[in-house]
Amino acid sequence: MADGGGWRPPRPCEVYRAEWKLCRSARHFLHHYYVHGERPACEQWRRDLASCREWEERRSAEAQLFRKGPEEKGVTGATSWK
Repeated sequence: MADGGGWRPPRPCEVYRAEWKLCRSARHFLHHYYVHGERPACEQWRRDLASCREWEERRSAEAQLFRKGPEEKGVTGATSWK
């Protein structure tokens, strides 16, 4: 990597915040509930945001290891398919 080869979150923290905010929105809730019959699971976006912020503040190895977000799972949206 150009910044010395260090690990970085795959996205900027603002993206995780925007995804978490979208996931919690009334419009997304209604759509997800109508389509899937259950509440959307937004907890992973919140954990991803917390890990990203911890990484930016402390460069914590725990934040790097804890972060198993949608990118690592192959999910490309706020919802995951069952």
